[in-house]
Amino acid sequence: MTSAAKPTSETSPAERDPRVYFAAERTFLAWIRTGLGLMGVGFAVSRFSLFLRQLDSVGDRPTGHTATLPRGSGIALVALGVLVNLLAALRHVQLIRELRTGTWQAGRISMQAVVLAIILALGGLAMAVYLAVVR
Repeated sequence: MTSAAKPTSETSPAERDPRVYFAAERTFLAWIRTGLGLMGVGFAVSRFSLFLRQLDSVGDRPTGHTATLPRGSGIALVALGVLVNLLAALRHVQLIRELRTGTWQAGRISMQAVVLAIILALGGLAMAVYLAVVR
């Protein structure tokens, strides 16, 4: 009784397995969602500065730097989202090329993810300090 042999890693390298390409596609789409999320939050934060300016003009306090930080933060988040999407597209093209040529190496650290995490952590820390100092 002969059964169909399952392909092994010697007969079917990972570079030819369509699941690897599907995983790369899912990762790429996750990066796109992250970039779009950053842009959306940045837009909302930037628009919030308009609300703060209107509050300043109605209130007793003079117009000051209250609306400057949210506007600048919003613009920075939108720019970061655009950068994430561009880098995601470049990395996806590079990964597919590596898979096609067989030069892809497993276990490599995603520097894009590490840098984004550090930038967002520093931004969160700056916002926490700002919220603690400004009342």
